[in-house]
Amino acid sequence: MRNDEALTVDDVAEILQVGRNTVYALKDKGELGSYKVGRKLRFTYADVQAYIARSKAAPTAGLATAPASRERFVICGQDIILDVLSNYVAQTGIESLRAYIGSYDALADLYKDRVQVASSHLWDGETGEYNVPYVRKLLPGVAVVVVNLTYRMQGFYVAKGNPKNLRTWEDLLRPGVRLVNREKGAGSRVLLDEHVRLLGAEPSSIEGYGTETQSHIAVASSVARGRGDVAVGSEKIARQVEGIDFVPLQKERYDLVVKRENFDSRPVQAMMGVLESGLLREEFAGLGGYDTSDMGRIVWIG
Repeated sequence: MRNDEALTVDDVAEILQVGRNTVYALKDKGELGSYKVGRKLRFTYADVQAYIARSKAAPTAGLATAPASRERFVICGQDIILDVLSNYVAQTGIESLRAYIGSYDALADLYKDRVQVASSHLWDGETGEYNVPYVRKLLPGVAVVVVNLTYRMQGFYVAKGNPKNLRTWEDLLRPGVRLVNREKGAGSRVLLDEHVRLLGAEPSSIEGYGTETQSHIAVASSVARGRGDVAVGSEKIARQVEGIDFVPLQKERYDLVVKRENFDSRPVQAMMGVLESGLLREEFAGLGGYDTSDMGRIVWIG
């Protein structure tokens, strides 16, 4: 995708994994550059990438130097399900904010008291576990509660018909296979890194491994445009991008991580109320790509 390529509101919403209203809000607050062609609002890919870079450096205004307050509620993560969750929490009177950063950086910001909730889908190749091994490493000495949000299927985005017959992690090592990768710290990137490590392969042996893109929709679109043969991402996005097929490989657990000292606070309990009410479960159960059967279940306390 070229830096000067014109993007619509829907394009930006897909790249950021947010709703259309969030895109308009970011534009109105001056956080996302835009321009008009006649009466049509347009964005450039460079503007979107700049916003993502700023979000990673400072997830929300003022939070880089000040801890998150108990009433100002910040949820980290990139899936649209978190936008809907945040909106439900806001309806309870909580100032619910979003930070669009990957799992690894989200846990780091939780450790630094910049946010109150980190979403995570980080797989550990040694244990086969999701999230808990990383929580232990990235939040040393911190008591936390891990709550399930949903399960998703991770796999390959490939061109229609899967012309290179890519079906296993080992297939990525074949000569002539071009990868479009996610940024370091994203859950999909960690999943790939771990599988490549377990195969005993050098990342540099895979063409395109160093080509980093900031979202599921961006890597899927790159494959659809022929700029790579394969990328790793969630099944849901494959249903939204024309010209690609999805090869399922691994079911992942997508969790929310909260410090135990904040678990009984009003914002966190409002969030738990939403998760347990069934509202969010019903909204996403019918969309496909989400398994919400364990939503709201506490999976680990440490």
